[in-house]
Amino acid sequence: MCVYYHHHIVLDNHPLLEMADTRHFELPIVAQDAKEENGNATNQVITELGSVKYKRWICILLCIIFLLGGQSVAALLGRLYFDKGGKSKWLSTLIQFAGFPILVPFYCISRPKMLTANHCSVGSNKQPSVMMLGLVYVTFGLMSAGIGFLYSVGMQYLPISTVTLIAASQLAFNAFFSYFLNSQRFTPFIINSLVLLTISSVLLVFNNNSSRLSRVSQVHCAAGFICTILGTAGSGLLVALQQFALRKLVVRQSFKVVLDLVMCQSLVASSAILVGFFASGDWKGFSGEMDEYGLGKFSYLMVLIWTAICWAVFYIGAVGLVLEVSALFCTAISTLGLPIVPIIAVFVFNDKMDGIKVISMVLAIWGFISYVYQQYLDDYMPKTENTGEISEACSSSIWLSEHSALQGAAAYH
Repeated sequence: MCVYYHHHIVLDNHPLLEMADTRHFELPIVAQDAKEENGNATNQVITELGSVKYKRWICILLCIIFLLGGQSVAALLGRLYFDKGGKSKWLSTLIQFAGFPILVPFYCISRPKMLTANHCSVGSNKQPSVMMLGLVYVTFGLMSAGIGFLYSVGMQYLPISTVTLIAASQLAFNAFFSYFLNSQRFTPFIINSLVLLTISSVLLVFNNNSSRLSRVSQVHCAAGFICTILGTAGSGLLVALQQFALRKLVVRQSFKVVLDLVMCQSLVASSAILVGFFASGDWKGFSGEMDEYGLGKFSYLMVLIWTAICWAVFYIGAVGLVLEVSALFCTAISTLGLPIVPIIAVFVFNDKMDGIKVISMVLAIWGFISYVYQQYLDDYMPKTENTGEISEACSSSIWLSEHSALQGAAAYH
């Protein structure tokens, strides 16, 4: 008994045992420090992700304001041109693109590179050739010129409210083309949105009474419908192609890329339209049209100038949304201005707003909300998953720190 007690006393005062006890006290401290460090790292990463997302949505909001403001004002001024005596479809098309020089000062804006969710490296950091980019810009410019001319025909022969409501079906056309070009995913909400927008446009086709101006013949009214629908389909294809080109050809997507696309596309479109303007002989009636314009010469020039400026603002917002989000989102946002133009047109141009048009508008807005809700789900779910992955990774890091500390203590003993 005494021997056991004696050995116990000796072991209790043994230096190795004292050192081992000290390690046992230090181990929880090491683990606690690891938890705190990894917890701080987790919070920092989540904060940085939130800051990036916040800045991205500010940029998206500005693009939306540019798109909606430019689109609404330009559409109303375009209708005002024809309503007060304008006759040239080529001139009406030209002013849709001629305002691009006012965007030159934007090149002075220093903005950091903004890689987007749509950015996808195709396995090479090599920049596309100048010839390839030139071919893309020329193709987009010629397509834009044709689409603009089709819309001008519709604007001349149809009420602005009818043209606007038909143009809402661009979302359906864009979704169709994006499915093949950009692997657009069709969800129940997107399908619901496309069906509603399609029905909204079909209703207007069979509503000839209120969709026809009193001075326009039945043949011209039909031509206006056909041209507006073709222009809408072309717009859907063009936006999908823009997203495809930005993703496949442009390695570093930036604000300068947006400007380059808008400027070159508008330059090509304006050049092509000028050729048509002079070849058709419309330029001969320019002076007489100005003299006979219902609001006077000065107002005639102001209508043309401000229409061009508003379209330029619209294009910068549209291509910015394609770059930041997607082609389909850009098209969906453009339908947000749907109620604005028809309602203002009722008071400014005395457009008829009967029950069919109201139902068409409600269906189009409903389709827009359905699509935006899907965008919210697409944005919210990855955020939740990423946060969970970060927390899981940091928890694993804490476990590894504790495990390493335990192994170190065991090895020491």
